[in-house]
Amino acid sequence: MPRGRYSLHDPHDHTPLAEEHFQCAPGPSGWRYVSQLTAPSGDHTGSVDLALDELGRPIRLELHAASWQVRGAALDGVTWVRTDPTGTRATEGNVRAHAFTGTSPAFLVATARLLRLTPSSAASPTPPATRVRLVAFTDPVLAPRTVDQSWALLKREAHGTDNAPLTVDEYQVTALDTGEQHTVHIAGDVVLAAPGIELEDLETPPSVFG
Repeated sequence: MPRGRYSLHDPHDHTPLAEEHFQCAPGPSGWRYVSQLTAPSGDHTGSVDLALDELGRPIRLELHAASWQVRGAALDGVTWVRTDPTGTRATEGNVRAHAFTGTSPAFLVATARLLRLTPSSAASPTPPATRVRLVAFTDPVLAPRTVDQSWALLKREAHGTDNAPLTVDEYQVTALDTGEQHTVHIAGDVVLAAPGIELEDLETPPSVFG
């Protein structure tokens, strides 16, 4: 069960945003990730609880940020309820999308798990890109926004460690509305590097999906 800490920062000017203390693990029915977020001041700012089924679909999502709350799941696409800080008014949403996304590294692992891409062969050096539609919840008020991305698995490499070899996948992610591209490195169920995300501490090795 990996436990560790990510630091989150603005990918453009590198302003520190939060630290995310997490733990995650695969199970008989899929994968679960839970985390607590703290601001640079040390104040608690939110939490993430995401559970996937064995196919990588979100069967439960619960987000908290700045007194806002979102609960969601894969249902007729994806469906969610967003509650305002006073708790007096809730709004429901539904989009024909594949999954959710947001600032947490959990969503990168979840999307990679959903797509299950394979590296291109030597005969076809250009990796095929797979399009995915996601509902993003943006901080600090968890406002929903539908985004279209394409993901391509550029390469898969095994790196030697003191224990077993560590397999690292390098993805190219493209925002289809702007054409902006960035690279994401994932090992098992841990994000090693991505824009705005740095893995600062990892107590146990990443889990290996079957």
